[in-house]
Amino acid sequence: MMRLITGFRTDADGDWVAVLSCGHPQHVRHRPPFTLRPWVMTEEGRRGRIGMPLDCVRCDAFELPAGFVAYKRTPIFTETTIPAALRRDHATRPGVWAQIVVLEGRLRYTVDTPPLTTELSADRPGIVPSEARHRVEPLAPGRFQVEFWAAPAVSGG
Repeated sequence: MMRLITGFRTDADGDWVAVLSCGHPQHVRHRPPFTLRPWVMTEEGRRGRIGMPLDCVRCDAFELPAGFVAYKRTPIFTETTIPAALRRDHATRPGVWAQIVVLEGRLRYTVDTPPLTTELSADRPGIVPSEARHRVEPLAPGRFQVEFWAAPAVSGG
């Protein structure tokens, strides 16, 4: 999934890491002849890449960013009280992830990008990447809620 670069930092070894809009870090090394990123070697080069897209394999793997915290939870929904908006394509705000927690029953969870359709249950929650268009559909009577996750500075924690 393509994500925008929002900044840069270095890791413990001094290698450059891009901070992505989804909350994931990604190394952006210049290691010729295999990895050619000469722009990462200068302040000007890095500054010129802010706002540029970079493929985030961690988003493709539905991996919640490390250090994110749950800051809000919806009421508990049932197959009869689920808001219509959750049945249609919708997305979280930039930098906000969600976890669909099924308490009882089963839900069909569909994400457009990266493409995924799966069944959620009490032992299989659904992770919603930041800004990913998705929808849910009850498959059986049950109850579920949605938790929203963000970096501590965003969530107020």
